Amino acid sequence: MTAVYITIDTEYAARLPGEGGPATRAENFARSIRCDTTSGPVGTEYQMDVMDEHGVKGVFFVDPMPALLWGVAAIEDVVGPIVARGHDVQLHCHTEWLALAGDDQVRRRLAGDLCGQHIKNFPFEEQCRILDWARDTLVAAGAPRPVVFRAGNYGANDDTLRALAEIGVPYDTSHAPALAGMGDCAITLGPEVRRPILHHGVIELPISCIEDFGGRLRHGQITALTLAEMVGMVEHAQANGIGSVTLVSHSFELMSRDRVHRNRVVARRFERLCRALGAMPDSRSATYAVATPPPEQSSEAPVMAFNPLVGSVRLAEQAVSNVLYASSARLRAKQSALIGLAMLGGSTMAG
Repeated sequence: MTAVYITIDTEYAARLPGEGGPATRAENFARSIRCDTTSGPVGTEYQMDVMDEHGVKGVFFVDPMPALLWGVAAIEDVVGPIVARGHDVQLHCHTEWLALAGDDQVRRRLAGDLCGQHIKNFPFEEQCRILDWARDTLVAAGAPRPVVFRAGNYGANDDTLRALAEIGVPYDTSHAPALAGMGDCAITLGPEVRRPILHHGVIELPISCIEDFGGRLRHGQITALTLAEMVGMVEHAQANGIGSVTLVSHSFELMSRDRVHRNRVVARRFERLCRALGAMPDSRSATYAVATPPPEQSSEAPVMAFNPLVGSVRLAEQAVSNVLYASSARLRAKQSALIGLAMLGGSTMAG
Protein backbone atom coordinates (compact mmCIF):
# COMPACT_ATOMS: atom_id res chain seq x y z
CA MET A 1 0.00 0.00 0.00
CA THR A 2 1.24 3.46 -0.91
CA ALA A 3 0.51 6.11 1.72
CA VAL A 4 -0.71 9.39 0.20
CA TYR A 5 -0.30 12.49 2.37
CA ILE A 6 -2.54 15.38 1.31
CA THR A 7 -0.84 18.22 3.17
CA ILE A 8 -2.47 21.64 3.44
CA ASP A 9 -0.45 24.64 4.64
CA THR A 10 -3.03 26.43 6.80
CA GLU A 11 -2.20 30.02 7.58
CA TYR A 12 -3.48 33.52 8.16
CA ALA A 13 -2.00 35.86 5.55
CA ALA A 14 0.67 38.25 6.81
CA ARG A 15 -0.16 40.38 3.78
CA LEU A 16 -3.59 40.08 2.24
CA PRO A 17 -4.17 40.99 -1.41
CA GLY A 18 -5.10 44.65 -1.52
CA GLU A 19 -4.10 45.24 2.11
CA GLY A 20 -1.08 46.95 3.62
CA GLY A 21 -0.96 44.48 6.50
CA PRO A 22 -2.77 41.57 8.11
CA ALA A 23 -6.08 43.47 8.47
CA THR A 24 -8.41 42.44 11.30
CA ARG A 25 -8.35 38.87 12.58
CA ALA A 26 -11.98 38.33 11.52
CA GLU A 27 -11.31 39.51 7.97
CA ASN A 28 -8.10 37.51 7.76
CA PHE A 29 -9.84 34.36 8.98
CA ALA A 30 -12.63 34.84 6.44
CA ARG A 31 -10.19 35.31 3.56
CA SER A 32 -7.40 32.91 4.53
CA ILE A 33 -8.89 30.07 6.61
CA ARG A 34 -12.64 29.88 5.94
CA CYS A 35 -12.01 31.39 2.50
CA ASP A 36 -15.36 33.01 1.79
CA THR A 37 -16.05 33.58 -1.89
CA THR A 38 -18.94 34.89 -3.96
CA SER A 39 -20.11 31.26 -4.31
CA GLY A 40 -19.50 30.06 -0.76
CA PRO A 41 -16.48 29.14 1.40
CA VAL A 42 -13.72 26.93 -0.02
CA GLY A 43 -11.25 26.88 2.90
CA THR A 44 -10.42 24.28 5.52
CA GLU A 45 -14.01 23.36 6.44
CA TYR A 46 -14.94 22.90 2.78
CA GLN A 47 -11.76 20.90 2.11
CA MET A 48 -12.61 18.61 5.03
CA ASP A 49 -16.17 18.24 3.69
CA VAL A 50 -14.76 16.99 0.38
CA MET A 51 -12.24 14.67 2.03
CA ASP A 52 -14.82 13.25 4.46
CA GLU A 53 -17.20 12.54 1.58
CA HIS A 54 -14.60 10.27 -0.01
CA GLY A 55 -13.03 8.76 3.12
CA VAL A 56 -9.79 10.71 2.78
CA LYS A 57 -7.73 12.18 5.62
CA GLY A 58 -5.77 15.43 5.40
CA VAL A 59 -2.71 16.84 7.15
CA PHE A 60 -3.12 20.52 8.02
CA PHE A 61 0.17 22.31 8.69
CA VAL A 62 -1.06 25.13 10.93
CA ASP A 63 1.00 28.29 11.48
CA PRO A 64 0.73 29.47 15.13
CA MET A 65 2.84 32.62 14.62
CA PRO A 66 -0.19 34.98 14.31
CA ALA A 67 -0.75 34.34 18.03
CA LEU A 68 1.98 36.94 18.53
CA LEU A 69 -0.51 39.51 17.26
CA TRP A 70 -3.91 38.11 18.24
CA GLY A 71 -3.32 35.57 21.00
CA VAL A 72 -3.84 31.80 21.15
CA ALA A 73 -7.58 32.15 20.46
CA ALA A 74 -6.75 32.95 16.82
CA ILE A 75 -5.07 29.56 16.50
CA GLU A 76 -7.77 27.73 18.46
CA ASP A 77 -10.28 28.84 15.82
CA VAL A 78 -8.16 27.13 13.17
CA VAL A 79 -7.16 23.99 15.07
CA GLY A 80 -10.47 23.16 16.79
CA PRO A 81 -12.54 22.10 13.74
CA ILE A 82 -9.64 20.10 12.25
CA VAL A 83 -9.09 18.07 15.43
CA ALA A 84 -12.84 17.65 15.99
CA ARG A 85 -13.24 16.09 12.55
CA GLY A 86 -10.37 13.65 12.95
CA HIS A 87 -7.85 15.19 10.59
CA ASP A 88 -4.17 15.76 11.37
CA VAL A 89 -2.59 19.00 12.65
CA GLN A 90 1.18 19.51 12.27
CA LEU A 91 3.53 22.49 12.67
CA HIS A 92 4.03 25.29 10.13
CA CYS A 93 5.85 28.60 10.63
CA HIS A 94 5.95 31.94 8.81
CA THR A 95 8.46 34.12 10.65
CA GLU A 96 7.35 37.40 9.03
CA TRP A 97 4.80 37.62 11.85
CA LEU A 98 7.66 38.50 14.19
CA ALA A 99 8.00 41.88 12.47
CA LEU A 100 4.24 42.48 12.70
CA ALA A 101 4.35 41.85 16.46
CA GLY A 102 6.39 45.05 16.91
CA ASP A 103 7.93 45.58 20.34
CA ASP A 104 6.09 42.64 21.92
CA GLN A 105 7.97 41.06 24.86
CA VAL A 106 7.49 37.50 23.56
CA ARG A 107 8.78 38.51 20.14
CA ARG A 108 11.91 40.06 21.72
CA ARG A 109 12.49 36.96 23.83
CA LEU A 110 12.32 34.76 20.75
CA ALA A 111 14.40 36.75 18.29
CA GLY A 112 15.63 40.00 19.85
CA ASP A 113 15.82 42.63 17.13
CA LEU A 114 16.09 40.05 14.34
CA CYS A 115 13.44 39.77 11.63
CA GLY A 116 13.23 37.61 8.55
CA GLN A 117 10.76 36.18 6.09
CA HIS A 118 12.03 32.63 6.54
CA ILE A 119 13.07 30.55 9.53
CA LYS A 120 16.43 30.01 7.79
CA ASN A 121 17.16 33.75 8.21
CA PHE A 122 17.71 33.25 11.94
CA PRO A 123 20.72 31.75 13.77
CA PHE A 124 20.43 28.29 15.30
CA GLU A 125 19.64 29.44 18.86
CA GLU A 126 16.89 31.80 17.70
CA GLN A 127 15.46 29.07 15.48
CA CYS A 128 15.30 26.79 18.52
CA ARG A 129 13.41 29.41 20.54
CA ILE A 130 11.01 30.29 17.71
CA LEU A 131 10.19 26.67 16.90
CA ASP A 132 9.86 25.68 20.55
CA TRP A 133 7.41 28.55 21.14
CA ALA A 134 5.50 27.78 17.93
CA ARG A 135 5.10 24.11 18.90
CA ASP A 136 3.94 24.95 22.44
CA THR A 137 1.48 27.54 21.10
CA LEU A 138 0.02 25.02 18.65
CA VAL A 139 -0.47 22.55 21.51
CA ALA A 140 -1.99 25.27 23.70
CA ALA A 141 -4.48 25.88 20.88
CA GLY A 142 -5.71 22.28 21.15
CA ALA A 143 -3.49 20.37 18.73
CA PRO A 144 -1.77 17.11 19.67
CA ARG A 145 2.00 17.47 20.04
CA PRO A 146 3.27 17.80 16.45
CA VAL A 147 5.82 15.37 15.04
CA VAL A 148 6.36 16.97 11.60
CA PHE A 149 7.35 20.50 10.59
CA ARG A 150 7.17 22.41 7.32
CA ALA A 151 8.78 25.83 6.94
CA GLY A 152 6.78 28.65 5.39
CA ASN A 153 7.79 28.95 1.72
CA TYR A 154 9.94 25.83 2.35
CA GLY A 155 12.43 28.39 3.72
CA ALA A 156 14.42 26.09 6.01
CA ASN A 157 18.15 25.28 6.22
CA ASP A 158 20.27 22.66 7.95
CA ASP A 159 20.14 24.65 11.20
CA THR A 160 16.35 24.30 11.07
CA LEU A 161 16.71 20.53 11.05
CA ARG A 162 19.18 20.67 13.93
CA ALA A 163 16.78 22.94 15.83
CA LEU A 164 13.90 20.52 15.24
CA ALA A 165 16.03 17.68 16.59
CA GLU A 166 16.93 19.84 19.58
CA ILE A 167 13.30 20.52 20.52
CA GLY A 168 12.10 16.98 19.82
CA VAL A 169 10.28 17.25 16.46
CA PRO A 170 11.55 14.18 14.59
CA TYR A 171 10.36 14.88 11.03
CA ASP A 172 10.57 17.72 8.50
CA THR A 173 8.94 18.10 5.09
CA SER A 174 10.44 21.33 3.73
CA HIS A 175 12.54 19.74 0.96
CA ALA A 176 10.94 19.88 -2.49
CA PRO A 177 13.26 18.10 -4.97
CA ALA A 178 11.66 19.90 -7.91
CA LEU A 179 12.60 23.26 -6.38
CA ALA A 180 16.06 22.34 -5.08
CA GLY A 181 18.59 25.06 -5.83
CA MET A 182 16.04 27.58 -7.09
CA GLY A 183 13.48 28.04 -4.30
CA ASP A 184 13.70 29.38 -0.75
CA CYS A 185 14.77 26.08 0.79
CA ALA A 186 18.46 25.96 1.78
CA ILE A 187 18.57 22.41 3.18
CA THR A 188 21.64 20.68 1.71
CA LEU A 189 19.74 18.00 -0.21
CA GLY A 190 19.66 17.82 -3.99
CA PRO A 191 16.89 16.99 -6.44
CA GLU A 192 17.90 13.32 -6.41
CA VAL A 193 16.72 12.95 -2.78
CA ARG A 194 13.09 11.90 -3.22
CA ARG A 195 12.53 9.37 -0.42
CA PRO A 196 12.62 9.80 3.38
CA ILE A 197 16.19 10.25 4.62
CA LEU A 198 17.82 10.92 7.99
CA HIS A 199 19.52 14.32 7.75
CA HIS A 200 20.96 16.37 10.63
CA GLY A 201 19.05 14.46 13.26
CA VAL A 202 15.57 14.43 11.72
CA ILE A 203 13.92 12.39 8.99
CA GLU A 204 13.31 14.53 5.90
CA LEU A 205 10.10 13.70 4.01
CA PRO A 206 10.48 15.11 0.47
CA ILE A 207 7.60 16.64 -1.48
CA SER A 208 6.77 14.32 -4.38
CA CYS A 209 7.49 15.28 -7.99
CA ILE A 210 7.20 14.15 -11.60
CA GLU A 211 9.25 14.71 -14.74
CA ASP A 212 8.37 17.88 -16.65
CA PHE A 213 9.22 19.60 -19.92
CA GLY A 214 12.93 19.45 -20.81
CA GLY A 215 13.72 16.79 -18.20
CA ARG A 216 13.06 19.18 -15.31
CA LEU A 217 11.02 18.21 -12.26
CA ARG A 218 7.56 19.47 -11.33
CA HIS A 219 6.52 19.50 -7.66
CA GLY A 220 3.41 17.81 -6.37
CA GLN A 221 1.20 20.79 -5.62
CA ILE A 222 -2.48 20.81 -6.47
CA THR A 223 -2.14 24.08 -8.39
CA ALA A 224 0.96 22.77 -10.21
CA LEU A 225 -0.29 19.46 -11.65
CA THR A 226 -3.35 18.13 -13.45
CA LEU A 227 -5.59 15.48 -11.93
CA ALA A 228 -4.15 12.92 -14.36
CA GLU A 229 -0.60 13.78 -13.26
CA MET A 230 -1.38 13.45 -9.56
CA VAL A 231 -3.24 10.16 -9.98
CA GLY A 232 -0.44 8.97 -12.28
CA MET A 233 2.11 9.92 -9.62
CA VAL A 234 0.35 7.69 -7.09
CA GLU A 235 0.04 4.80 -9.54
CA HIS A 236 3.72 5.21 -10.45
CA ALA A 237 4.65 5.02 -6.76
CA GLN A 238 2.60 1.85 -6.37
CA ALA A 239 4.26 0.22 -9.39
CA ASN A 240 7.79 1.13 -8.22
CA GLY A 241 7.50 0.21 -4.55
CA ILE A 242 7.62 3.82 -3.35
CA GLY A 243 6.06 3.83 0.09
CA SER A 244 4.62 7.34 0.23
CA VAL A 245 3.48 10.29 -1.89
CA THR A 246 3.35 13.81 -0.45
CA LEU A 247 1.09 16.38 -2.11
CA VAL A 248 0.85 20.06 -1.12
CA SER A 249 -1.99 22.56 -1.06
CA HIS A 250 -2.97 25.64 0.99
CA SER A 251 -6.01 26.64 2.96
CA PHE A 252 -6.72 29.39 0.40
CA GLU A 253 -5.64 27.51 -2.74
CA LEU A 254 -9.15 26.97 -4.10
CA MET A 255 -9.71 30.75 -4.34
CA SER A 256 -8.90 33.30 -7.01
CA ARG A 257 -5.65 35.18 -6.51
CA ASP A 258 -7.47 38.21 -5.09
CA ARG A 259 -9.41 35.92 -2.68
CA VAL A 260 -12.82 36.93 -3.91
CA HIS A 261 -14.01 34.09 -6.18
CA ARG A 262 -13.90 30.30 -6.14
CA ASN A 263 -11.22 29.02 -8.53
CA ARG A 264 -13.42 26.44 -10.20
CA VAL A 265 -10.52 24.87 -12.09
CA VAL A 266 -8.52 24.09 -8.94
CA ALA A 267 -11.55 23.32 -6.77
CA ARG A 268 -12.80 20.75 -9.28
CA ARG A 269 -9.31 19.24 -9.44
CA PHE A 270 -9.19 18.91 -5.64
CA GLU A 271 -12.64 17.31 -5.51
CA ARG A 272 -11.78 14.80 -8.23
CA LEU A 273 -8.44 13.99 -6.62
CA CYS A 274 -10.16 13.10 -3.34
CA ARG A 275 -12.71 10.99 -5.20
CA ALA A 276 -9.95 9.17 -7.10
CA LEU A 277 -7.86 8.52 -3.98
CA GLY A 278 -10.88 7.24 -2.10
CA ALA A 279 -11.47 4.68 -4.85
CA MET A 280 -7.88 3.50 -5.45
CA PRO A 281 -7.41 -0.07 -4.14
CA ASP A 282 -3.64 -0.04 -3.58
CA SER A 283 -3.23 3.33 -1.87
CA ARG A 284 -4.59 5.00 1.22
CA SER A 285 -4.63 8.56 2.46
CA ALA A 286 -2.45 8.84 5.55
CA THR A 287 -1.71 11.17 8.42
CA TYR A 288 1.55 11.70 10.28
CA ALA A 289 -0.28 11.34 13.59
CA VAL A 290 -1.00 7.69 12.69
CA ALA A 291 1.84 6.68 10.36
CA THR A 292 5.08 8.48 9.48
CA PRO A 293 7.21 7.04 6.68
CA PRO A 294 10.48 5.47 7.89
CA PRO A 295 13.80 6.37 6.23
CA GLU A 296 14.48 4.12 3.24
CA GLN A 297 17.66 2.34 2.15
CA SER A 298 18.04 4.58 -0.87
CA SER A 299 16.98 8.22 -0.94
CA GLU A 300 16.68 8.17 -4.72
CA ALA A 301 13.47 7.21 -6.47
CA PRO A 302 12.36 7.06 -10.10
CA VAL A 303 9.91 9.75 -11.16
CA MET A 304 6.93 9.39 -13.43
CA ALA A 305 8.02 9.98 -17.03
CA PHE A 306 6.84 13.13 -18.75
CA ASN A 307 3.78 12.82 -20.97
CA PRO A 308 3.77 15.67 -23.55
CA LEU A 309 0.00 15.40 -24.11
CA VAL A 310 -0.83 15.60 -20.39
CA GLY A 311 1.74 18.39 -19.97
CA SER A 312 0.06 20.35 -22.74
CA VAL A 313 -3.33 19.87 -21.07
CA ARG A 314 -1.80 21.29 -17.88
CA LEU A 315 -0.58 24.39 -19.70
CA ALA A 316 -4.05 24.88 -21.16
CA GLU A 317 -5.70 24.48 -17.74
CA GLN A 318 -3.29 26.96 -16.22
CA ALA A 319 -3.93 29.46 -18.97
CA VAL A 320 -7.68 29.24 -18.36
CA SER A 321 -7.21 29.46 -14.59
CA ASN A 322 -4.91 32.47 -14.89
CA VAL A 323 -7.26 34.35 -17.19
CA LEU A 324 -10.30 33.65 -15.03
CA TYR A 325 -8.92 33.61 -11.50
CA ALA A 326 -5.36 34.90 -11.17
CA SER A 327 -5.91 38.42 -12.43
CA SER A 328 -6.01 41.49 -10.24
CA ALA A 329 -9.15 43.61 -10.28
CA ARG A 330 -7.34 46.21 -12.39
CA LEU A 331 -6.22 43.62 -14.93
CA ARG A 332 -9.71 42.12 -15.11
CA ALA A 333 -11.05 45.60 -15.84
CA LYS A 334 -8.52 45.94 -18.67
CA GLN A 335 -9.52 42.52 -19.97
CA SER A 336 -13.19 43.53 -19.93
CA ALA A 337 -12.33 46.71 -21.80
CA LEU A 338 -10.35 44.75 -24.39
CA ILE A 339 -13.22 42.32 -24.83
CA GLY A 340 -15.57 45.27 -25.27
CA LEU A 341 -13.31 46.81 -27.91
CA ALA A 342 -13.04 43.50 -29.69
CA MET A 343 -16.81 43.16 -29.76
CA LEU A 344 -17.14 46.74 -31.04
CA GLY A 345 -14.54 46.04 -33.69
CA GLY A 346 -16.36 42.88 -34.68
CA SER A 347 -19.70 44.69 -35.06
CA THR A 348 -18.02 47.45 -37.11
CA MET A 349 -16.45 44.88 -39.41
CA ALA A 350 -19.77 43.08 -39.73
CA GLY A 351 -21.49 46.38 -40.71
